[in-house]
Amino acid sequence: MIPVHAYKGRRVAVFGLGRTGIAAAKALEAGGAMVSCWDDSEASRLRAQEAGLTLDDLNRRDWGDIAALVLSPGIPLTHPKPHRMVELAHAVDAPVIGDTELFAMALAEMDAKRRPKVIGITGTNGKSTTTALIGHILKETGRPTVVGGNIGDAILAQEPPKPGLFYVLELSSYQIDLTQTLSCDIALLLNISPDHIDRHGSFENYFAAKQRLFEMQESAGKAVIGIDDAETHAYYSRLRARRPDEQVIPISAGRVFAHGVYALGDRVYDALDGASHPVVDLAHAEALPGRHNAQNVAAAFAVCRLLGIGSRAISKAIDTFPGLEHRQQLVGRRNGVRFVNDSKATNAEAALQALNCYHDIYWIAGGRPKDDGLEVLKPVLSNITKAYLIGEAQTRFARELEGEVSFEACGDLATAVAHATRDAQATGREGSVVLLSPAAASFDQFKSFEARGEAFVAEVAALAHADAEKETAQ
Repeated sequence: MIPVHAYKGRRVAVFGLGRTGIAAAKALEAGGAMVSCWDDSEASRLRAQEAGLTLDDLNRRDWGDIAALVLSPGIPLTHPKPHRMVELAHAVDAPVIGDTELFAMALAEMDAKRRPKVIGITGTNGKSTTTALIGHILKETGRPTVVGGNIGDAILAQEPPKPGLFYVLELSSYQIDLTQTLSCDIALLLNISPDHIDRHGSFENYFAAKQRLFEMQESAGKAVIGIDDAETHAYYSRLRARRPDEQVIPISAGRVFAHGVYALGDRVYDALDGASHPVVDLAHAEALPGRHNAQNVAAAFAVCRLLGIGSRAISKAIDTFPGLEHRQQLVGRRNGVRFVNDSKATNAEAALQALNCYHDIYWIAGGRPKDDGLEVLKPVLSNITKAYLIGEAQTRFARELEGEVSFEACGDLATAVAHATRDAQATGREGSVVLLSPAAASFDQFKSFEARGEAFVAEVAALAHADAEKETAQ
């Protein structure tokens, strides 16, 4: 836990008692604050009590003594309208902050020369993968590292700050909205596209939230900006006009330039020191297929080079990155066939990324269908050798795939894995992929996409176990 002393002796309201809210309340208490906790969900209140917190109904109490409101990121701050708790805080001029701001306050308690390094990662897509990849590189090269923020455990539940430690934080626009003083040593913006408009009111407001990560930086902070979108390219140019060139680093998947890091074909090139030279062979990074991951690799490489890590060490660590669970996660091989768990692809847009990364795909799809259908997948259907349909979506998906792709209605995941494996191995072709990328929600047959992915992993493991038993018997 990271104790927060900024509100010692004062009362703080914490609303929203998920993992971040509970961690924030405990961190404030550890720092000497008096904490009033509440959540409208009875189940969340029960979890908070089990964690040792005392509840205080913020709907009924007098707010006159509240020094700050710590709000969970998912609760509306401004749009479509401020939550009633936000309005109560505004009425008593109490700042509305989040757990990331409390983390920043804890860092501010340390002498500047002894503070750990903080790397903040934001963008619309690729944040989790890039955050995990940077954390992996740092750990593989012997640096004590904590990965947190919008990924993993709540940041305030992590190891306390100390000299030599690295914090690698995935930061959503929701979290940045609730943060005022976090100064990242390196701030990274991967990309931008319209998202969360209901929360921010407009694309401009959404992008402005992302930009605040750079506005909070101190003068020595470095910025790494993906320039493959028109909006981020323009923002990169604006930053370059305000900061020294060496403090604003461009990264790209497809653009070549004289200073920065870029991916081209199956190589990542380092042009930070002048002459450009290849440093990463993406063909060796099996857990990071596709153009979108090429941008993630370029970004992670740039950040780690700015932290003083050598190119060879970075490249070696990238090759050993296992990937994120349930996101194009390579979970096994069998007689030349790869098995990839992309269970987090709960809609067609998400499945498109994976289907664009492989060829000779034996595709397991289905579950509870979303409204958008499979229309967006038409450009990549040629990569699919056969589809294996499961769950409530199988009739609808069969109708949409008719005449486009060979398919089989399997009903459940176990049947789909068995039949896809049989067909993939029957061809004898190297490089075939049995891919779970459902393009549908999990809730018809599983409690979550994680449970669906774990079931897929278990089926693949069972195949390997059967192979081992067969070899032993022979």
